[in-house]
Amino acid sequence: MRLSGLVFLLACASACAETLPSEQMDTVVVSGVQPGPGLWKVSKGDHVLWVLGTLAPLPKHFEWKATEVEAAIGSSQEVLLSPGINIDAKIGFFGQLALLPSLIGVRKNPDDKTLQVLVPAELYSRWQVLKEKYIGHSSKVESWRPIFAALELYKAAIDKSGLTNSGLAQKTVKSLAKKAGVKVTPIEVDVVVEDPKVALKEFKTAGLDDLDCFRRTLDRIDTDLATMTARANAWATADLEALRMLPYEDQMTACMKAVTDSSLARSRGASDIDARVERAWLDAARSRLSNNQVTFAMLPIAHLLDDQRYLARLREQGYTIEAPDSDAQSAAEVTSSVP
Repeated sequence: MRLSGLVFLLACASACAETLPSEQMDTVVVSGVQPGPGLWKVSKGDHVLWVLGTLAPLPKHFEWKATEVEAAIGSSQEVLLSPGINIDAKIGFFGQLALLPSLIGVRKNPDDKTLQVLVPAELYSRWQVLKEKYIGHSSKVESWRPIFAALELYKAAIDKSGLTNSGLAQKTVKSLAKKAGVKVTPIEVDVVVEDPKVALKEFKTAGLDDLDCFRRTLDRIDTDLATMTARANAWATADLEALRMLPYEDQMTACMKAVTDSSLARSRGASDIDARVERAWLDAARSRLSNNQVTFAMLPIAHLLDDQRYLARLREQGYTIEAPDSDAQSAAEVTSSVP
């Protein structure tokens, strides 16, 4: 069963997984046909790994003309999907059905406490303003844990800003790979949960250190919605320079940390997830660069632009890295690689 089937992604389901004050939220979201970003090229000798940088959220109403991506996938022997986590509960279909009653109320605070009780007064005042603006009068979220309430607010704010977390890039890549008959390989860190019912029961009563997630989510909605829109536009229009210049704030790291640092997660092998996911992707990339002539892969674009993360590690190990706008690379190079 995937992470979305158990508590670890229940806490980050709306994320997982890329405002200026309201009077400044007038950034126009692009629409129509757009080229999307170029591809990073990782190579050693004549073996190549093309990497697509993904982003969330993206403009809700635009058509991605993924010509370069289609060409790269068509010339590849394998497609590596974005790295992630796979929760294996080893319970099968009927076990999942039996688990459903345990999921009822999983988002609620222990002992029926409300956000007003759990959240500092200053933070709760900010929450009320933003909740009224993006969620409305609904009171159901007031009984939710701060992490779930924050992610519900974030989802609503994104939707009202003309953006979406629909997973466009992964859906498009999988569709193009199927069309080209290219093998698709997920890159996943496995976490085995032997006792899912017990885990859910523990989760319902356990505390989470999720106030930092709550605060950072409110901060991001207060100060970053316009910037998120600008980043989404830059991704859609292939403006890599703008993506480099725009600040990237991501509260989801704090939200995931609230879950993976909990005693419940640590006791079930879900700690240190970020580092383990990075190692899994790097191992897969090195393996395919050795065994395949051409491979296509995906990574969050923030990781590609971070000179301390994934591609930096490969560069240190002797691989050549070329950004989409480097002098050494052009879109024609990708397109011409198609047999």
